[in-house]
Amino acid sequence: MKKESKKIILFVSIFSIAMAFLESSVVVYLRKLFYPNGFNFPLKGFLDPSILSIEWVREFATIIMLLIVGIIAGNKLYKRFAYFIYAFAIWDIFYYIFLKLILNWPNSLFTWDLLFLIPWPWIAPVLAPLLCTILMLITAFIIIHFEDMGLLVKLKISEIALLVIGVIIVLYSWLYLYGKIIISGGFVKDFFTLSTNSRFIEIINNYTPNYFNWPLFLLGLAISTIGIIKFYLRIKNLKHSKRFGIL
Repeated sequence: MKKESKKIILFVSIFSIAMAFLESSVVVYLRKLFYPNGFNFPLKGFLDPSILSIEWVREFATIIMLLIVGIIAGNKLYKRFAYFIYAFAIWDIFYYIFLKLILNWPNSLFTWDLLFLIPWPWIAPVLAPLLCTILMLITAFIIIHFEDMGLLVKLKISEIALLVIGVIIVLYSWLYLYGKIIISGGFVKDFFTLSTNSRFIEIINNYTPNYFNWPLFLLGLAISTIGIIKFYLRIKNLKHSKRFGIL
């Protein structure tokens, strides 16, 4: 890896860690307000419309900030993507580290967490997003390494398809539980007013998840991993071909 890339990774890491502390601080304040006895499911009181709308914007702003870091850090499309997912992974890992240091939470890697709120709550045990961050870090380093070697880094359609299918399955496993409540409860037609729907809020205020579909989640993660492995082996073979003058 080039010296310049190592320098950029250092600065992106510092930014992401600082941003993780900022994010965890906001969550500490929210939990003090809504869960003074400690965060847990059901999500009682958290769907206050005024707070929810702010949280949606804050989460969107967080993704924009990470995207901008990737765009600034990289000078090519794939390097920008690599720095974005690297920043995302470091931010997510240290977010949990800071929550553990400040609140001594989570109790274990299998503790349920509220991951995201757009368009409805994503929930999963803490271990699930952390496993995703490992794949994101590996992918970022692969792309940066090959880019620094001057190789043509470009995903094939088949590799993109594997990545996208894997990501969709992972997201489905996180969105499924609350999505099932919305669909089976007949709330789809009132989707844009759910935060003020008294019947929906009552259900959420009494809902505690008790099963996470690990097989489905791991299937999605495995499919994305296969896509990355195919990409890595193809570019690696390309590197060997250039070295021996085959190309």
